[in-house]
Amino acid sequence: MPLVLTLRESPSLSIEVDAVRSEIVREQTADQVQATLIQYGNRRVPLAEFFAVSGSAGDDQQVIWVGDCSRVKRIGERHAVGRILIEGDAGMHLGAEMTGGEITVRGNVADWAGAQMSGGRLRIEGNAGSCLGAAYRGATRGITGGEILVSGSAGDELGTAMRRGLIAVAGSVGHAAGFGMIAGSLMLFGSVGRHTGAGMKRGSITLFSTTHRPELLPTFHHASIEQPTFLRVYLRHLERLGFPLPSGCLTASYDRYNGDLIELGKGEILVRQCE
Repeated sequence: MPLVLTLRESPSLSIEVDAVRSEIVREQTADQVQATLIQYGNRRVPLAEFFAVSGSAGDDQQVIWVGDCSRVKRIGERHAVGRILIEGDAGMHLGAEMTGGEITVRGNVADWAGAQMSGGRLRIEGNAGSCLGAAYRGATRGITGGEILVSGSAGDELGTAMRRGLIAVAGSVGHAAGFGMIAGSLMLFGSVGRHTGAGMKRGSITLFSTTHRPELLPTFHHASIEQPTFLRVYLRHLERLGFPLPSGCLTASYDRYNGDLIELGKGEILVRQCE
């Protein structure tokens, strides 16, 4: 039986629950979990003040958060082992700096989800806010490993300073996706905003939409038309995970643009050709 944390009522202020970590609570009883101190405004209060706790994560290493957690910040921060399921929306910094395990959200998430994560898999079945998988201000690396899969849309500054890993978004994304990207792969299936790939050094951004043609920066130049083998490998991987893929993307041809020429110019943006 998993450990189930059920929100009693939506708080008037945001709650920070980074102290509730899977590798700790799996060794605790429900009463011990309820006594965990969390941040509420300028006070430290027991988790039981806002959540009813039942079950145990000792056997299946699974923690389930139930309710509208849109004001609950830092769920799964530095998550390393086991599985977290959020049955509803989640607040800022979900899965930030996670190193392993899996987090699934059956709702929307706020800004900075998966920020600077280095491993594991983050699945968002709704929409994501801005700075998904990005570097925090002043940091030089965003996501350095793992996977982020979004079934809905995402906001601005997706994957800023991304170093490794995979981010796939089924819906639209905002401005400056892949800004300062160093390596890794962005796979974007909906429309994209302005300045995609600005300042990228290496890495790959693939744009799959055939109805919204991107306006690329002039510091990217057209290099070739290709059917990249690595792309088919990634797409089949996403297909196995149940990620929604548009028809024909496995056999389509892609325009390859190199850039950003104001940096190393060794990155690429692949744009699916209209058939």
